[in-house]
Amino acid sequence: MLKSRARPTGVGAIVAGLVLLALPRAAADAQARDAPRFQTAVFAGGCFWSEEKAFDGLPGVRSAVSGFVGGHTARPTYEQVVRGGTGHMEAVQVTFDPRVVSYRALVDRYWRTIDPTDPDGQFCDRGPSYRTAVFATADQRATAVASRDAAMRVLGKSFTTPVVGAQRFWPAGPEHQDYARRHRAHYEAYRQGCRRPQSLRAIWGDAAVG
Repeated sequence: MLKSRARPTGVGAIVAGLVLLALPRAAADAQARDAPRFQTAVFAGGCFWSEEKAFDGLPGVRSAVSGFVGGHTARPTYEQVVRGGTGHMEAVQVTFDPRVVSYRALVDRYWRTIDPTDPDGQFCDRGPSYRTAVFATADQRATAVASRDAAMRVLGKSFTTPVVGAQRFWPAGPEHQDYARRHRAHYEAYRQGCRRPQSLRAIWGDAAVG
């Protein structure tokens, strides 16, 4: 005959109950520890050298990678995108720790790196590959739209920069990564030649980035 297991009584029952209550919390804590620490944000903002520079090195940002997004050609090269026909835009993929910097803070910063009222490019970079857009996941979309609405109220103008669904991001070649840092003189000549800082200040004043 199988013996029935004795049920704990008194102090034993209390301890057993506390253990059972602690199990869900312990499981939740373990799940939080195992959850992905980093998230990504993708912004198309004209020249990807400039967008990468605007986010690289910020507290909470693990990396900022130049690349392409929004097109229909797999593994596009810079030459293909510039030539046209792939549908891609130059963009930056920002990998960040949301415990240090929020997605909202990154989107708020993004607007101040571009002219969001220009539908045809940015500054001296013209054409479809230099258009602007926020590529947001389903979880990010409401935050991105709220940031866009707030920035429009600041300028008192309508934006042509859309918030669209997330799409596949393709990193550019290594020669384009960390360009502003590795080729400072060339980048600065480009930046001043495009009158990027002057144009951004005319739009955003002291809040301009870049």
